[in-house]
Amino acid sequence: MQLGDARSGRLAGNLSAFGRALRRAGVPVDASRIALAQQAALLIDIGQRDDLAAALETVLVGREQDRAVFRELFDAFFRDPKMAHKLLAQLLPTAEGRAEPDRRRARVRDALQAPKPAQPLAQPQAKDREFEFDATMTASDLQRLRHADFNSLSADEYALVERLARDITLHLPELPSRRTRPGWRGARPHWPGVMRRAARNGGEVLELPRLQRRSSALPLMVLVDVSGSMERYARLLLAFLHAATRSQRRRDVMAFGMDLTDLRSAFALSDTDAMLAQTNALIADFACGTRLGQSLLQLRQQHARRLIGRRTVVLLITDGLDTGEPELLKEQLQWLRLHSRRLLWLNPLMRFDAYAPLARGAAVLHAQADAMLAVHNLSRLKDLADNLARLLRS
Repeated sequence: MQLGDARSGRLAGNLSAFGRALRRAGVPVDASRIALAQQAALLIDIGQRDDLAAALETVLVGREQDRAVFRELFDAFFRDPKMAHKLLAQLLPTAEGRAEPDRRRARVRDALQAPKPAQPLAQPQAKDREFEFDATMTASDLQRLRHADFNSLSADEYALVERLARDITLHLPELPSRRTRPGWRGARPHWPGVMRRAARNGGEVLELPRLQRRSSALPLMVLVDVSGSMERYARLLLAFLHAATRSQRRRDVMAFGMDLTDLRSAFALSDTDAMLAQTNALIADFACGTRLGQSLLQLRQQHARRLIGRRTVVLLITDGLDTGEPELLKEQLQWLRLHSRRLLWLNPLMRFDAYAPLARGAAVLHAQADAMLAVHNLSRLKDLADNLARLLRS
């Protein structure tokens, strides 16, 4: 039984307002998804709260990390439509000394909060201007954020760019492996398949299946610099790599500063925010100096078996400002290059047109790396997949 028309009345306005709240919480919702939500409401009994929640979640949520935010925001938003302005007070702590809400509740709280007016231009001392996390952003603002250096963003812009970076995919090209599977192309016949097909045809060999090589993605190892000069880049690139390499079957991520930190347990988490919280707990030398040579020596002594048969692609994310001995760094880089398929240096300092690797560590890195790529803005991150495919096939 149809209880009402979702395209008219108050329900249509509530769905539109709910979609805007989801966008402010970082969930990618556009006008087409809101239109689908209105169509879905026509197909169910909107008097059943659970059916409405399931229908809206199906059409409005496309990422696993957004499901918990959607469910909590749905419960809060549709609890009392007449008193929506009281929802913020229900989510904020009511007593002093209470622990801060977790990241998910903070996203819901910010989504329900009314947008604040922008700072007047007459106050030049305010460095961070108020920034809208809504779809009302102009095309020029989005274009500027795509080409803005991560180190030059305000706090609100940085949070928005971090969420946008999670939507960028990074697929390594698949190359033929040594393993084979039955197919119709290959140098060797698949004799068990030949016998089975002959038995179906009275002993006559009418088909000749062959063994063809399987295709598999190359193993990936990422080494991220978490020193003080890389502080603004490290968190954003870790969030990008966690979401972009989610489908990668074999990936090893490690952070280095003064020492090497294994982030495999953190990257095993499905939620990116939980991964960042676990990473903060694991890294003890965050925003300190850089000793890349010593960190690579630890990699060689403790994790050398993760470099699989000279097929592993190593992404070294650093600005090259190393404080260790160049001789040790050169020796370890030569070993790493010998045991990997490609050693690629992702350098945020390439944002400068006249950049040249003149520092001692940077000069050694430039001589040993197979290529140097820029990763200082969203546009460069989107080009990274194409550049990797070209370099790995060359």
